[in-house]
Amino acid sequence: MMENVTKPHNLAAVARTSDAIGLLDIHAITQRKSIKLTSMSASGVKKWISVHTHSDTESGINYLRKQGMQIVSSCLNETAVDYRQLDYTKPTAIIMGTELEGTSNIAINQSDSHIFIPMTGLVQSLNVSVASALILYEAYRQRQAAGMYDVRQLDNERFLTLLFEWYHPKIARYCKQKKIPYPRINEQAEILEPIADSITHTDQNYSEWLSQQQL
Repeated sequence: MMENVTKPHNLAAVARTSDAIGLLDIHAITQRKSIKLTSMSASGVKKWISVHTHSDTESGINYLRKQGMQIVSSCLNETAVDYRQLDYTKPTAIIMGTELEGTSNIAINQSDSHIFIPMTGLVQSLNVSVASALILYEAYRQRQAAGMYDVRQLDNERFLTLLFEWYHPKIARYCKQKKIPYPRINEQAEILEPIADSITHTDQNYSEWLSQQQL
């Protein structure tokens, strides 16, 4: 969860790291109605990363807590522990603030745990995207060691949706343009049904067009 982190290059960098470890959701505390990953450094990643916005920190934390997440704030206080000591094999939401202001008092007070990144220099904070990368890769290391990457973590519906978009990008784009549901597929990404017999694509019958896309 990015708390008031709105610079496109920082969001894009966090998104790339998230994708690299298989994380699909970023939450943003912002007054903006939406945040898009438009930076060149997010090219490609924005297809797979979902950015969810919340108007304030408290509502964002409540949303994630209802998902069964432990809430963790990155901050410097007496209760903060080395980020490598936390157990990330639990469902976890990590709150990151800006370099100048850090995480808010609301985030700190409502978090279950606090973490910090040890540093021996004269500066007390890293760039938020760099700090996020260190923490996310520690979570990746722990989860990989626990065998969590050997078992599917996604629910079946989201898994099949991503599988369809990965294997059939042209058809997925067509469905989005026409606002029609994806056809059913199996776990080998084989399409099990036509979208609709009456749908056409330009001057071609849809079934003919679909066959061409699958070649």
